[in-house]
Amino acid sequence: MLTLYIGNKNYSSWSMRPWVLLRQAGIPFQEVMVRFDDMAAQSAFRQTMAAVTPVGKVPVLVDDGLVIWDTLAIAEYLAEQFPDRALWPADRAARARARSICAEMHSGFSALRSACGMNIEAKLPHIGALALRDQPAVRADLARIVAMWSELLAQHGGPMLFGAFSIADAYYAPVAMRIRTYALPVPADVEAYINRLVALPGVAAWMTDALAEQAFVPFDEPYRLSRTD
Repeated sequence: MLTLYIGNKNYSSWSMRPWVLLRQAGIPFQEVMVRFDDMAAQSAFRQTMAAVTPVGKVPVLVDDGLVIWDTLAIAEYLAEQFPDRALWPADRAARARARSICAEMHSGFSALRSACGMNIEAKLPHIGALALRDQPAVRADLARIVAMWSELLAQHGGPMLFGAFSIADAYYAPVAMRIRTYALPVPADVEAYINRLVALPGVAAWMTDALAEQAFVPFDEPYRLSRTD
């Protein structure tokens, strides 16, 4: 059976992507949670992951001894191994576009990701307002995401970015978490898409697990001193 190594569900946006993809697509797998700690070289997290992959990070997919790291590599591997699950759009042009926006997420939106780290349990609208007020790059990142999602939803008619659920939706699910946590303003069509996305069983299951963790990891909490702040 496939084994997916992940970090804390409340914080680990990169772990969320392949987990949601597997769960929503109905592909059996077992998860191994490697909880974040202080992340120093000798920390339990670093030591555990160094024994699994040379990059020492999550997520990692292991299939019968084959180790695959990096979310795009994992997504492509799953698409090849499970062609019946239609993880990429069937249309060639749509498939190329889906790959393009996943690559854009993979390498871009650094301002938004830095200012608004994924924190599903938290409610930080005041932080979102300050980030949008003070950081033009955050405003630009959000505008790009809104434009992208609106265009794709109009082109493909929803309910997901390319009609049916695909890797692209799993890839942008953590962005939806950020928009909700930081109350970032989005138009009605994008808000409706986010509501449909979080209602998907795979996404809803991840969120439920994240809320149940009850963990507070200081280095992932730049805006709070405790869960009650």
